[in-house]
Amino acid sequence: MTSIGLIGAGAVGQAVGTLLTASHWCSTVMVASGTGRTASGLVTDLDDMRQVTGSLVRVRHATLTEMTACDAVVVCPRAMFTNTARTDIRMAGLAANAPLITRLARKFTGYRGMVIMVTNPVDVMSRLFATVSGCDTVLGVGSNTDSARYRLTLARHLGTPASSVQGHVIGEHGEHAVICASSTTVNGQSVQVPIEEVRAELSQRPARISTGIGRTRSGPAGATMSALTHVLGITDGVSELSAPWRGVWLGIPLHFTAGHPTVSMPSLNPSEAARLQAAETKVRTAFDHITQETRIR
Repeated sequence: MTSIGLIGAGAVGQAVGTLLTASHWCSTVMVASGTGRTASGLVTDLDDMRQVTGSLVRVRHATLTEMTACDAVVVCPRAMFTNTARTDIRMAGLAANAPLITRLARKFTGYRGMVIMVTNPVDVMSRLFATVSGCDTVLGVGSNTDSARYRLTLARHLGTPASSVQGHVIGEHGEHAVICASSTTVNGQSVQVPIEEVRAELSQRPARISTGIGRTRSGPAGATMSALTHVLGITDGVSELSAPWRGVWLGIPLHFTAGHPTVSMPSLNPSEAARLQAAETKVRTAFDHITQETRIR
């Protein structure tokens, strides 16, 4: 019987709650939010869904203290702020979201379950939560969504099924994402990747979603579910998640076997390696800045 804590009842939290309630492996979903009002509303809505679909998943409003008994916790709240950035959009949430994630992390000091971070900038927030809470396993989604978008984009360009594309996007979930074009294959064969076209599509895709429906939700929610099934040992395989890498948290491929991850880095050409180094420097600088500002180390 698997219990999942869900912190945050916004766009992504709602989508994750829906997927968890429809799953066949989750027994209980505990929901919490900043004011409690959105959590209560989401629980009520999911209860309606349970009744209609016959789901056996139990959904209830819970405190953060109660969530420390969960097998895993999904962290996806967003501080109240207006993001006016036109570039480096995800990193623009650093100053607003860091205090929120710090407060939450302190509530989970010593927590032994799995933590899946969704809040942006996800690479910095994952490290921040792990540093403050002392939790052993804090992994962030982001590169998983980027990798899925990459495979879709390349498949459409080449006119092939996305399932035939093997390739990763690693590094920062942001402008310093690393498209691993040199190791990408289609049906096991190397291909020429139109890197600039792909990079443009990956950059434009989130804005297209936000313009149409207000905020990305389904993609990140799917990545969250994938992360949960891998870390809980329900599914084996590779998932690109933000994890400890040379002293920072960056998106890297992890191969999971019965819930145990091993790093499965692709080979990188010099340009890709340099881009990964730039991503490492960027997220390290951002983490150092925010920890100095908030004095939480």
